[in-house]
Amino acid sequence: MLRPIFFIATLPVCVACLAAWSIDTDRSTPDKHGLFEIREEARRFIAQENAKGREQWDVLEPNAKVLVPRCAVPLLAQWTPKSLGRSKPSVMVMCETAVPNAVMKRWDVHVPVERRRRPE
Repeated sequence: MLRPIFFIATLPVCVACLAAWSIDTDRSTPDKHGLFEIREEARRFIAQENAKGREQWDVLEPNAKVLVPRCAVPLLAQWTPKSLGRSKPSVMVMCETAVPNAVMKRWDVHVPVERRRRPE
């Protein structure tokens, strides 16, 4: 009987926590690399690509479920190779050397992009 009451009583607190979370608040810590910094690296890469004057792109949000260890070296970014089979264009943000951990030595996160719409 108490378990359902506890669940119902704590649900609004959980919803408030989730509503307060965003990519902008997901910053790096000593143990994990934040999605904010990953998205910013993708934005830097796309700004360089847009400066070339060809197609214009906007960076979307990385998958909020991604959790990767902190990177020990500066992040790198490039277009995701088509050979990886992704259906839409994306930027691959890569970490060549993660801070020592039990999970992974290196990682990459694919950040989706879309063509910028031309003003009508």
